[in-house]
Amino acid sequence: MSVPAARTDTAADPLLAPLLAGDRRALAQAITLVESTRSDHRERADALLAALLPHTGRSVRLGITGVPGVGKSTFIERFGLSLLERGRSLAVLAIDPSSKRGGGSILGDKTRMEELSRRQEAFIRPSPAGVTLGGVARRTRETMLLVEAAGFDTVIVETVGVGQSETAVSDMVDMFIVLLLPAGGDDLQGIKRGVIELADLIVVNKADGDLLATARRSAADYQHALRMLRSPTAGWTPEVTTASALGGEGVAAVWDTVERFRAAVGDKGLARRRAEQARTWMWNEVGETLLAELRRHPEVRRLVPGLERDVEAGRATPAAAARSMLKAFHGR
Repeated sequence: MSVPAARTDTAADPLLAPLLAGDRRALAQAITLVESTRSDHRERADALLAALLPHTGRSVRLGITGVPGVGKSTFIERFGLSLLERGRSLAVLAIDPSSKRGGGSILGDKTRMEELSRRQEAFIRPSPAGVTLGGVARRTRETMLLVEAAGFDTVIVETVGVGQSETAVSDMVDMFIVLLLPAGGDDLQGIKRGVIELADLIVVNKADGDLLATARRSAADYQHALRMLRSPTAGWTPEVTTASALGGEGVAAVWDTVERFRAAVGDKGLARRRAEQARTWMWNEVGETLLAELRRHPEVRRLVPGLERDVEAGRATPAAAARSMLKAFHGR
């Protein structure tokens, strides 16, 4: 998807009005714009986002993660369709593992959520994770603002899987939902505690057939484990439920939990959480921008191959090599 050429005057961006009117083509072009690394596109994206900002922040923001094979896409599609039946609209921002050669998305969430993708009230955008720490697309936060401005009242951010990306996603959503498989014994012990600590809601998926009893036992075990952990959200005690994305049982009821969560946290609590997230976003952006500038610096680029060889051979410590890069970056 191409984007219109950058404007040199101060007039409103041509994408602004159609995007606010909910035009899907304009939305797709705007997302392509904010994901671009070109400096002129970056400047234009910043201006567009500034103009859109008063029209954002009105959606319910949910993060959903889970180990590979847990059925995230099936769950999100079934959950999303139930939201549409309630009269809501939905944008799904799915962070895909990136192709190491081309950097593009390789999973293709639109094919994994085929029925949902055909609905006018839904918008699905797979984005490559790129090189950002944890596999979370750097511009996911900005894409969230764009879909909110386009009128979508619910936003789901789906992560690659259980890993470092979960912390980043929990810093951009109102409620963080973790999907887990029915497990017990050693399997239960293998679940990463760090991910559980982030969860506002745990959903034990695939609670059907022969796994139904196991799923119920797992839910009870997870609920017991949560009692020993501090809640990530003030005013809310994390809950555990079971669901079958394949059969549909328990999926629609997750929205009832979302509504109880929002009522418990309250408008002030959600506003405070988003304010803290905005501050975190700012410092993350500082770090990303500085790292990009460091990598582009001519003197640093000249030094990097030799420094990498020295570190790999044990002739220099990583800390010393990093200081050498920073000295070159600062011109010292």
